[in-house]
Amino acid sequence: MDIVWLKEFALQWRHRLEAGRAPHAVMLSGPRGTGKRAAAAWLAATRTGKMPSDSLPQYPLQVPEHPDIYWLTRLEDKQSILIDQIRAFVADFTLTSYEGFGKTAVIEPADRMNTAAANSLLKTLEEPSGDALLVLVVDRMGKLPATIVSRCQRIDFKAPPEGEALAWLEALRPGADWVRPLAAAGGAPLEAVLMAERMDVYAPLARDLNDVGSGRLSPVDVAGRWSKEDVYGLLEWLARQVGEAAKQRICAESRAPGHTIDKTVLERMDSRNLFCYLDIINRLRSRPEGSFNPQTALEGLLIDWASGLRAVRAAPTGLAGMYAASAGATS
Repeated sequence: MDIVWLKEFALQWRHRLEAGRAPHAVMLSGPRGTGKRAAAAWLAATRTGKMPSDSLPQYPLQVPEHPDIYWLTRLEDKQSILIDQIRAFVADFTLTSYEGFGKTAVIEPADRMNTAAANSLLKTLEEPSGDALLVLVVDRMGKLPATIVSRCQRIDFKAPPEGEALAWLEALRPGADWVRPLAAAGGAPLEAVLMAERMDVYAPLARDLNDVGSGRLSPVDVAGRWSKEDVYGLLEWLARQVGEAAKQRICAESRAPGHTIDKTVLERMDSRNLFCYLDIINRLRSRPEGSFNPQTALEGLLIDWASGLRAVRAAPTGLAGMYAASAGATS
């Protein structure tokens, strides 16, 4: 199925090729679910003749198979892309093209490279190989070293207008209720598909969050249950909820359909600290695998939530206090 909101991206790329201005390294950045991986697959497939140049990126994602295409992602049991993976990729990427199209490599998500892996990639960016194309798919720009960002041509992706997104989702699965999943996904249609499939997972999390915020449940007990989930996925969901809460309280926006925090709970929160709390969550999300204890981290977050976020800046008791102490020690 054509990803129609990427029509302008495909057109602009063809213009680059026609003008002889195609970069050797391109960075596709933007929120998850806006089509970056599909765009990367399209770039690789059109370069090797596996898709016509006048086509559009496709859903569902199909990683093209070709001897001149190298697709690098995290190992199944790892949260980061490791240096050994980058070394193996570089060894292949510098070889001569099999069919003369030029090598194409996709690294996704590139912001999940650990420090050693990113440093290993840097030399390849500094000394590009012939007509090879390196595509970095980035979900969170702030996690990439500036030295890598500066050596790539950046293309930003964003969610399409709500009407266009809902029309595309309706064509994908007619009759489904897409309003709530799309709102929960921040307007990103491909993420909304995943949200719709996981609504039964997020519903009990939302109940827990509201019950902790209203004092009906112990934050320590809830953290114990949450720590058995995919912690990075859970933190991503929590960041969305807190971000919506911040917009609702501080920017006086109406409640989005996918926002699950009860009004009475939100009114208990110290609105001055919502963005500080969101920053703490995002810093946790950026931490590499194994660098923190999931249950301890979740306990800290939920203790602060139970306190109405009043502990985030003054007399901190939870995870925010840990970060405040760390910041004070390094300032």
